[in-house]
Amino acid sequence: MADFHTHDYIREEDFSRFQNSYNAELRSGKVSPETQFQYGWCLIKSQYKDDIRKGIKLLEALCATNMDSRDFLYFIALGYYKLSEYDKALRFVKRLLNIEPNNAQAKELEKSIESKMKSDGVMGIAMVGGAAIAAVGGIVLGLLLAKRR
Repeated sequence: MADFHTHDYIREEDFSRFQNSYNAELRSGKVSPETQFQYGWCLIKSQYKDDIRKGIKLLEALCATNMDSRDFLYFIALGYYKLSEYDKALRFVKRLLNIEPNNAQAKELEKSIESKMKSDGVMGIAMVGGAAIAAVGGIVLGLLLAKRR
């Protein structure tokens, strides 16, 4: 399955344009939902984790105002996916699919999230198993050396 979501970054000039619009409205005391969405979206398209987190917060704030737009939910899910916070990503993509069950983009993201959760879960189990084997091996070696003395 292609991992197109994590390598789709925003161009610097687009980032600057949305950031400038957002900051200008912020200074004026009133940021429109459209500007907040555009800036949040562009932050999530960033390659930097801090930007992605900030973008998620901006879009979650829009959702908190009962504006459960499919775009907000999709990009929040995508942001969490890019941060490898798959449980949160899955929660938001499922929320979107409750609103739009046939949304192909959301279904594809859901599959990507579930695939990552499976592969990371298998890797996590393997790492824990490997650490447990190493620990048991160390204990056995210690006991054998203690008996030789």
